[in-house]
Amino acid sequence: MFRAASFLCLWLVLAGANPGDIPAAAVAIAAATWTSLHLLEPSSSRRSLVAIARLALLFLYHSVVAGIDVAGRALNPRLPLHPGFVAYPSRLSRGVRQNVFTTLTSLLPGTVPAGEENGHIVYHCLDVTQPVLDDLAAEEAALVRALYND
Repeated sequence: MFRAASFLCLWLVLAGANPGDIPAAAVAIAAATWTSLHLLEPSSSRRSLVAIARLALLFLYHSVVAGIDVAGRALNPRLPLHPGFVAYPSRLSRGVRQNVFTTLTSLLPGTVPAGEENGHIVYHCLDVTQPVLDDLAAEEAALVRALYND
């Protein structure tokens, strides 16, 4: 019902509320809901608004700290960089959950998901001497608390 209501709201935003469109809207909403349920099954996860807010604040904090660090390295003529790769053993299942995690972590300056190897997510880092794996573990734990509290 939630998905159908969401598609109804989307229809109203895009097409407006014209009574002549009710048959087309009903068909489109039913088809979109059916397709959505078959492509992305309903989750038993409970979302926590408090945990989502904490995740957003943690992301903002890491973004600012890492951004300052990257800017400092870029402006320093000696370029104190130690680039390399680290392999992170994610506890999240492959697929949507790992994709959400890698998307979230790709937005943090200094780390970029670069692939997968032996079940680990491989990240390219500007400085492998930093606690990259600890930071990734903190991000993953916050994401699990926010979205995947099964």
